[in-house]
Amino acid sequence: MKFAIVLCAVVALSECLVRVPLIKHKTTREIMEEKGQWEEFRQRYPYNPTAKFDSNLFGAEQMTNDADLAYYGVISIGTPPQSFTVVFDTGSANLWVPSTFCSSPACGNHNKFDVYKSSTYVSTGKGLSIQYGTGSMQGSLGLDTVEVGGLKVVNQMFGVSQYEASFMYYMKADGILGLAYASIAVEGVMPVFNNMVKEGLIENDYFSVYLSRSPDTGSEVVFGGYDPDHYNGDLRWIPLSSANYWQIKMDSITVNGKVVACNSGCQAIVDTGTSLIVGPQVDILNSAVGTPYGQVNCNSIASLPDVTFNINGNSFSIPSSAYVRKTQNYGCSTGFEHSFSNGVGSGLWILGDVFIREYYTVFNMRDNAVGFAALR
Repeated sequence: MKFAIVLCAVVALSECLVRVPLIKHKTTREIMEEKGQWEEFRQRYPYNPTAKFDSNLFGAEQMTNDADLAYYGVISIGTPPQSFTVVFDTGSANLWVPSTFCSSPACGNHNKFDVYKSSTYVSTGKGLSIQYGTGSMQGSLGLDTVEVGGLKVVNQMFGVSQYEASFMYYMKADGILGLAYASIAVEGVMPVFNNMVKEGLIENDYFSVYLSRSPDTGSEVVFGGYDPDHYNGDLRWIPLSSANYWQIKMDSITVNGKVVACNSGCQAIVDTGTSLIVGPQVDILNSAVGTPYGQVNCNSIASLPDVTFNINGNSFSIPSSAYVRKTQNYGCSTGFEHSFSNGVGSGLWILGDVFIREYYTVFNMRDNAVGFAALR
């Protein structure tokens, strides 16, 4: 079964677009909220949405937990290929999937990679440990053929988990495919996208993300290009302030023309792996839209003001219809969440899926920039 469509067409730069369809399902958070388990879980395992932007600890990259990872696609690993669903995460740089060596309950309801069934798998003998906001994954590193969107990356190094924290039990995706810069990859692993460019599988070292508002299909990540059919006008390019994560400088955040957060400028990370918009002044932002604790009357959503993110002289507005989320047991609330980080992530804002669903986003490693354009 084909999980990707490869189209060679005349588009923005007349390149071959490699499209990987993404599927949006309920997040781990939403599943637990519906079961009435989320608040108890948060108290037992404090949720730190900016954890993956903290400094490294003993060589293990700090990453966010999966409570907000929602969009994922299908890849295959090995010979013959074994299929897995993975989150395409611009906030991390490693690829990992569960393995048959994993006995954790979190691995029990996911596809697991069997190293003995792949004739091309080679163990490196190296371990892998990634610390999450509510636990960790631990395993080992190996080499094998990884296929993404019809592109085969040979001898790609990736992780196979042998232990996964309990919260991963609720993940819809099997694993994570990181799309940040190689400089933050655990154990110095070369990321999948970098190897695509190195091996000449794609012409251009940038990729783009379209997150559909539809709960089912239509979303996609495009490797080696971007698709203007998804957006209006021109892309507005924002230079990176740090080429490790997709980090940019914001000028301010305004509501009804008044600055309510990021008053003197601040740093933000564009992250497909976080569903909400996260920051250190969210209480003030929520108050500015009339909801001090983030709770919203579901009947008054249309009357709430836009929130505007001013970046590099450009204004990017998010309407209330986009930033208010509805849950089965908790009513309506804003998609703004407070950050509690004390490390590198301190003071950072995360522009997650709430933002990216409104703006087609191009991640450009060639020019160290991100491009935004309003969706059609």
